[in-house]
Amino acid sequence: MSGQIVRSGTSPAPNYAEARGAESRKDFVHKLKIGLKELNETRIWLRIIVESDMLPAYLMTDLQTECDELCRILATSIKTAAGRTDT
Repeated sequence: MSGQIVRSGTSPAPNYAEARGAESRKDFVHKLKIGLKELNETRIWLRIIVESDMLPAYLMTDLQTECDELCRILATSIKTAAGRTDT
């Protein structure tokens, strides 16, 4: 499980970097969606850790909050970018 969290939890940063170098708005949105998908996976893993009592909830609160905030940021960015037209 730790390997999955490391993979999904560290993937959004490189996906965001790739999005910044996207060749089109469609490519930009696609790469952000991949990052959001990975963050959502991380959020699930964090919830599993808490609900299965692998670690105390108080140790996970900051990570869960940060993951939720990053999900909202990427979701808003996707919505904004998808609503614009290439010029």
